Amino acid sequence: MARISFSLHGETPFQRLLGHNRQIMELWNQLGDLLGADGTLSAELKEQVRRTLAQKNGCEYCQAKGKPEPHLFDKKTSLAVGFAEVFLKQRDAIDESTFSILKEEFSDQEISELCAFICFTTASQYFGAMMNLQPNEKSEGV
Repeated sequence: MARISFSLHGETPFQRLLGHNRQIMELWNQLGDLLGADGTLSAELKEQVRRTLAQKNGCEYCQAKGKPEPHLFDKKTSLAVGFAEVFLKQRDAIDESTFSILKEEFSDQEISELCAFICFTTASQYFGAMMNLQPNEKSEGV
């Protein structure tokens, strides 16, 4: 059960926890929509990165949306998921050689988008974990 009550604002249980601060929820959703959509990187690649991060970031709600699907990976997705795994282990101590490997396949714009997506997704998953948001949690009847 979530640690706080669900607000009246938002469409999902996650949004309804953020919805106690409506402007934060709305802007968070906008940024999430932008980062999750096709950009310089595909939405499909980013979804595999999200799934990878969810397995270690502690949000059961996020984990319930599925595990990574390696059978769907192309070279870029494999590298992006591998980079996400390095991030999960090393956080702020990622060495230059890791970025050198990324630069062989990704442009600076793509690397920037990938890193922004990883940071934002991690923050979202930490919020869900902090709030003890559970899979299939109902937010109706608030």
